[in-house]
Amino acid sequence: MPLDVDAIRSDFPILSRKVSGGKDLVYLDNAATTQKPQSVIDAMTSYYEQSNANVHRAVHTLAAEATEMYENARNTLADWFGTTRDNLIFTSGTTEAINLVAWGWARSNLKSGDAVIITEMEHHADIVPWQLLAEEKGIEIRVIPINTEKDILDMDIFEASLPGAKLVCVVHTSNVLGVANPIPEIINMAKDAGSKVLIDAAQAAPHHRLNFSNLGADFVAISGHKMCGPTGIGCLLATSECIEQMEPFMSGGDMIETVTMEKSTFASGPQKFEAGTPKIAEAIGFAAAAEYLSKLDMDEVHHHIRGLAKLTAEKIKSVQGITVYGDHSVDEGSGVVSFLHDSIHAEDLARFMDAGGFAMRTGHHCAQPLLDAYGVSSTNRVSFYLYNTEDEANAFVDHLRYVVEKFGG
Repeated sequence: MPLDVDAIRSDFPILSRKVSGGKDLVYLDNAATTQKPQSVIDAMTSYYEQSNANVHRAVHTLAAEATEMYENARNTLADWFGTTRDNLIFTSGTTEAINLVAWGWARSNLKSGDAVIITEMEHHADIVPWQLLAEEKGIEIRVIPINTEKDILDMDIFEASLPGAKLVCVVHTSNVLGVANPIPEIINMAKDAGSKVLIDAAQAAPHHRLNFSNLGADFVAISGHKMCGPTGIGCLLATSECIEQMEPFMSGGDMIETVTMEKSTFASGPQKFEAGTPKIAEAIGFAAAAEYLSKLDMDEVHHHIRGLAKLTAEKIKSVQGITVYGDHSVDEGSGVVSFLHDSIHAEDLARFMDAGGFAMRTGHHCAQPLLDAYGVSSTNRVSFYLYNTEDEANAFVDHLRYVVEKFGG
């Protein structure tokens, strides 16, 4: 059954806002962050109003309630992502999750000369940690280029790069191109070569119900705020084997077993990597977001979002001076459409669109190597989500056409 988008929109209070002198807000920056349904806002508010206390530390009523809510959030999210609570580590988001793999696992399990594979599609969060680790440990970074004519990774080079690789790091779905990589194929090839696999699922988790147990990856990094949850919370899904091999990323309270002035011993499982007071309300909100999505048919969510992207990409190709990036003819992918006008600066175009009520992204999208491969320094980007409508997509195209006709020279 198709999504009831009107009913969904009523769950998101911000969508009734007026902007730019009274114009209806058309929010098309969902790849950066999604809006939050009332149920997520209410879950976090209820915690602060009724149960606010620190977790894992006291026996009083509020502390017990807060701890139960926090750990129940872990249970809910583990179920949503097809894993167990012992394999889900709370992080601040995808960036911290990837850094946890770099500094918690790779730092202690890789040695000088070992190879890590990354791709030109990666977000900076999946590039910079490996560069820093290479400087410290002397590991080799092997980069898989993108075929810019087909908007796909060069799988021949990937296959040739696998011998001797200890870790493959790959983005599931590009935040610039909106294209999805052949993740099952990549995982199988990496496993056959004896490599661990880290998947950046920041742009995939909002569109699909990922099943970690079936996926076959060793690590999956996820952000809550891109799937209707609050900012500042995410998770790393990791196999039990890898968790056992990991060293603490940060140290402090709540991640220890014993501390003396001579040495410390650490807690086991996810708690070993969750130092200090955690983001309690955010974890509760993240779980509420998963519960919200669980009431929807995620196949229909993906079909709806991808359909809006395909429609928009096809229509703006006919706008004078516009170049669209990414293959939008295929069903796999996200709601992202990146484009650039040949004479209107990307930031100017974004301001003109904002004046019409359209919220969109401009810049390099924290993916400078990918844009370098296409020979551009920035693009405009719209990204659709489950509450966007075909009318909004058409209105965006119409206003873009108006802006180009007026300012395109």
